[in-house]
Amino acid sequence: MLRSIISALFGRAQVVRLVGLALLVAMAALRIWDPVPLEVVRLKAFDLLQHVAPNENPARPVMIVDIDEASLTEHGQWPWPRTLVARMIDQIAAGKAAAVGIDIIFAEEDRTSPKNFAGFAQGLDTETVAMLRALPSNDEVLADAFRRARMVVVGQSGYHEDLGRETRELQGPPLAQLGGDPRPYMLKYPDLLGNIAVLDNAAAGKGILTVNPDVDGITRRVPLLVQARGTVFATLAIEILRGVAGFRPLIVKTNEAGIAAVSVAGIEVPTDQSGRLWVRFSRSDPARYVSAKDVIAGDPQALQRLQGRVVLIGTSALGLFDIKATPLDPVMPGVEVHAQLIENIITQEHIVRPNYAIAAELLAAILVGAFIIIAVPLMPAVWTLLSGTLINTGILAGSYYLFVDRTMLLDPTFPLLTSIVVFGSLVFFNYIQEESRRREIRSAFSQYLSPDVVEQIARDPSKLILGGETKEMTILFSDVRGFTSISEAYKAYPEELTQLINRLLTPLSQVVVDNGGTIDKYMGDNIMAFWNAPLDDPRHAHNALAAALAMIAAQKALNAELETETAPDGSPAKPFAIGVGLNTGINVVGNMGSDLRFDYTVLGDNVNLASRLEGQTKSYGVTILFGERTAELAGDEFAIVEVDLVAVKGKQEPERVFTVVGNSDIAQSNSFRAVHDHCQEMLTAYRAQEWDAADAAIRAAREMADAYDLSRFLDVYAARVATFREAPPPKNWDGVFVATSK
Repeated sequence: MLRSIISALFGRAQVVRLVGLALLVAMAALRIWDPVPLEVVRLKAFDLLQHVAPNENPARPVMIVDIDEASLTEHGQWPWPRTLVARMIDQIAAGKAAAVGIDIIFAEEDRTSPKNFAGFAQGLDTETVAMLRALPSNDEVLADAFRRARMVVVGQSGYHEDLGRETRELQGPPLAQLGGDPRPYMLKYPDLLGNIAVLDNAAAGKGILTVNPDVDGITRRVPLLVQARGTVFATLAIEILRGVAGFRPLIVKTNEAGIAAVSVAGIEVPTDQSGRLWVRFSRSDPARYVSAKDVIAGDPQALQRLQGRVVLIGTSALGLFDIKATPLDPVMPGVEVHAQLIENIITQEHIVRPNYAIAAELLAAILVGAFIIIAVPLMPAVWTLLSGTLINTGILAGSYYLFVDRTMLLDPTFPLLTSIVVFGSLVFFNYIQEESRRREIRSAFSQYLSPDVVEQIARDPSKLILGGETKEMTILFSDVRGFTSISEAYKAYPEELTQLINRLLTPLSQVVVDNGGTIDKYMGDNIMAFWNAPLDDPRHAHNALAAALAMIAAQKALNAELETETAPDGSPAKPFAIGVGLNTGINVVGNMGSDLRFDYTVLGDNVNLASRLEGQTKSYGVTILFGERTAELAGDEFAIVEVDLVAVKGKQEPERVFTVVGNSDIAQSNSFRAVHDHCQEMLTAYRAQEWDAADAAIRAAREMADAYDLSRFLDVYAARVATFREAPPPKNWDGVFVATSK
C-alpha cells in the first residue's frame, strides 16, 4: 500500500531514485562508523596491492644479527649471560657498524653475574666469595660494551597497564611542533617496560619496540611516536635515525585531522592521524640476516657484511616468540619489521595514506552511487551495467596506479561496495515491482487459465500472442454419465446442483493438478486436461493414467458421502459415475483464438480420439479407456487390459484400446495376471472367430473379474460371441469393431 501511494505521488522512476538515495546515505554513514568488517575488507585490499607490487628496492642499509636456532644450539638457551652479549656488541663495533639497535629488553639484572653466583654457589671459601663479589657485574660489562660501540639504541616497550612500581623519571626525545600539539592523537600506554638503569644510562638512545597489529592480527603500520606515562617516545627506527643525525629534535607536523608527518634526519615521513607509518613491505630476505654465532666467533665475512650498516640485534627463533604476520609473510621476525621500517624511511619507499583519504574515498563512493541512481531508471540495463563496470574498473585502476607510482593507499573497496549495494538494491527493487506486475497478471488470468499457463505468461508476457507448438501430449476427457437424471432431482434448486457438481469437479481437478496436468477447460460436467504442456513432462502418459485412477477413487469417495444424503426433492442422492478417455499423440498446443480473445488450449486429431474414447467407456462397461500409444509409454507400471480394436465414429483407422484397473502392485499380483491372460485369450479367439474358445476364456475370466470391475466388459464380449454364432462375420473380417455412437 505504501509503495503504491509513493508510486502514485512520485512515479516509478522517482521511487527508485529515492530508494537509491536512502541507500547511498546509509552507506556514507556506514563508512563514517567504519565497523570492523568494513575495515578488514579495506585492509585486505591494501594487502592485495602489496602482493601485486611489493617493495623491490635492492638497497640494504640495515643488517640483522640474528639470535637464531643455530646460535642457541651453539651458546645455549636464552637468556645468555650479558658478557656473551657484550662480546657480540664488541664484535659488531669491530665490524664498523654505523649504529646498533637492540630489539631485546633487559628488564632484570643478569642472574649469572659473579656476585649473584657467589650468593647461591655451595662450598666456596670466604676468599673466593669476596673475590667474586669484587668483580664487575655482567650488566656493567655489557654497559661498557655499549659505550665502546659507536652508537647503541636499546629497546623498550609500551605496557598495557600500570606496573605499579617506583620508576625513575622518564625522558623522551625533544620535539619541535608544527601546527599544534600532537599528543592527543598518539597511541597511549599506561606504563613503560624498559631496561635496567645501568644499561639505559650507557645506551645512546632508547626506542619503542611495540608494534600493534591491525584488527585481523596483521602488522601493517608501525607507530613512530607513542605516549607512555605522559611522555612522548620515538620508535626504535626513528631513534636510531635520530642518533645517526646527531640526536637532533624531531619535527612533528599536525593538522586538523591529526598527525600528518614526522621529520627525522632531514627526511619528512608522512604518517596517519595517530602517527603510524604504513610500511611498504618486501618479502622476508635471508640476505638481511647474519647469524649471531658467526658474529660472536668473529667470522671475517660476517663482520664485513656489517660495515657501515645500521645493525639490529634480534631473534628469528620461534621459541622466543618475536614473530609477526605481515601482508607478504605470515611469519616474519619482529626485528625485520623494524629493519624494513628503517629502510622505508631511508629510501623513502614508505606508503602514504593521506589524512584526506577517507574524504576522497567517500566522495568517490557518492559520485558512483549518484551516477547509478540517475542512470538505472533512464538507461537500458545493459548500458547501466557496462557504465558501472567501466567506472568500477577505473576506480581499481586508479587505486593501483596511485600505489605503484605514488606509493599512496586509497581504498577502492568502499566505492565498489557502494556501487554494488546501490545497483543491486535498485535492481532488486525493480524486480519487486516486476513481481507486482506479474501478480497482477496472475490475478487477471487465473480465472481463465491453468496455474502453469498463468505462471508461464507471468514469466514471459510475450507469450500472450496467437500461435502454438507441436509436441507429443497425453489428453484426458472425463464426463459424468447419466447427469441428466441426476439433475432432474435439482431442477427447482439450481444452486444446490451447482454445489453438488462442484463437490465432484473440485477433487477431480485437484488430482489432475497433483499429477502434473493442465486443466484446459470445463464443459458443464466434463473436464478436459492435458500433460506435457506448457511444462515438459517426460512421464506424461504415466501421470495421466495415475490421474485417471485417482479420479475414479475420488468419485467413489464422494459416492460414499452421498449414500447418507438426500436430494432437495427428498429422494436419495444418486451416486456419480464417470468415464475417462485418454489418448497420446502429436498435437498443437498454444494460444488459440482471435486477436480479441484466445485460450491456451490443444488441438489435433488425437484430442478428438481421446474425446471419442471417453464416450466409448459406457459401450465397453469400463470406466477408463485409452489408446495404444498411452499404453506403450506407461509400460508395466499399471495393471492394463486390452479392450478392443475399434474404429470410433468419425475415424477410418482402427485404434487398439485399453483399460486400466490398478497400479503396479496390482499388475504384479497373480490374480490380475490370471484375469489378464484369460482376457487376452478371449480376444485372440474372438478375432480368430473361434467362438467356443472365446466363451471358455470368458468363463475362466469371470471367476475373478468382479475384483477388477471387468464383469460388464466380459458381458459385452459374451453378447458379441452369441451374436456372431447366429450370424457369423464375413470371411474378410479383421476383428475391428466399428463404433456407431460417440
